[in-house]
Amino acid sequence: MAKKPVTTRSGRFFKLAGMTASVASQYAGQRARRLFAGEESYEARSEGYTRMADQIANTLGEMKGAVMKVGQIASQTQDFLPKEFSDALQRLQKEAPPMPFEVIVGQIESELGKPVSELFEYLQEKPYAAASIGQVHRARLNEGTDVIVKVQYPGVDESCDSDLKQLRLALKLGGLLKMPKESVDQLFAEIRERLKEELDYENEARNIHQFRDFHQDDPWVLIPDVIDSHSTRRVLTLELLEGDHVSEVTPERYGQDMINEIGHRIFTTMADQLFRFQCIHGDPHAGNFAYRPDGTIILYDFGCVKKLKPEIVEAYRKALVAALQEDYEALDRHLIDLGARVESKPAIDEAYYAMWRDILIQPFDTANPYNFAESEIHKDVAAKTSTVFKYLDYFQPPVESIFIDRMIAGHYWMLKRLGVQAAFRSELEKYLEGAG
Repeated sequence: MAKKPVTTRSGRFFKLAGMTASVASQYAGQRARRLFAGEESYEARSEGYTRMADQIANTLGEMKGAVMKVGQIASQTQDFLPKEFSDALQRLQKEAPPMPFEVIVGQIESELGKPVSELFEYLQEKPYAAASIGQVHRARLNEGTDVIVKVQYPGVDESCDSDLKQLRLALKLGGLLKMPKESVDQLFAEIRERLKEELDYENEARNIHQFRDFHQDDPWVLIPDVIDSHSTRRVLTLELLEGDHVSEVTPERYGQDMINEIGHRIFTTMADQLFRFQCIHGDPHAGNFAYRPDGTIILYDFGCVKKLKPEIVEAYRKALVAALQEDYEALDRHLIDLGARVESKPAIDEAYYAMWRDILIQPFDTANPYNFAESEIHKDVAAKTSTVFKYLDYFQPPVESIFIDRMIAGHYWMLKRLGVQAAFRSELEKYLEGAG
């Protein structure tokens, strides 16, 4: 029999508090055994961690919301948690058990103020997709339009802050946080900010309207329209636009020429958002894109959008120009403007910049097409990460431009998975011409 979902703030608090107390007592027990029995074996410690991790992962999976989202982020963050815990949390990436249908119906009716039977011709009971803070159901409006309805889980919004505090306490008391306090503060502040945005579906609706305006002259970009009459802060109804997942885009079905054209369109879309609109889609992973054999690209999920300051975009553009021209003195100056380089530290050895420039510039280095399918830029970067320690104090997380880096990395993986073969140098230069 399925467990009844926890949807009240006090219910969530007590469920998490119980988990925290249990984890803390297990950790205390482990420490006591180490004290009286000498050094604990690696196997025994690992077994203890695994027990705690499974309990936390199982609780988070039931809880949904902020804590589950943190679990997903933590599972992707190296050196944040012991391996046993990260492994247990990986399950949250794949397993988002659906909320019972009656809970979803109750949330829709509470938000929209009418019975579901009046709002829709039908609402499919089986979820189209289930995620950490809400789930999506297919439906049809009474006038015949096919839609998807994104429904936020009850209680998630109001419990966000207390959930985060309780989870942080559980990790701390379980001896599971392996980062300095300042780093933990930064991580949880970033998670909180992201969550607050994602929990406001009215904000996402505004983002969708804005990006549809941005791309109105790009016939190859489709963004599902918002059905405002059926949308609120916790329910978002969108027209149904379907396409192929990246795994279904093959040369046999699409042809290599069309795949290459899609690659150019992805680049144009990304560069326009960065340099022209100065506002970027901040979550570019495979699930948020779909494709059609005519070269259409469909963009989904605008919960995470980052508006960029004009001076940050300008500094980024100038840094790219300097890198292309191998002017490392100028590059150093522009990285300081970006907030990526600590100004009080002396100049960086040009050979260090040259090394990174030669790795990252590969797709733009010649007028010849670059084969993303065979790209090993990510491996080249990984092989050089040890060199970062030499200049660790010279650089800092560039808060304002961190989403740009994330967007570019996300698009790199998209072009690689699609198997795009294309030359982008001349296209990039058109966007960089404004840099003085």
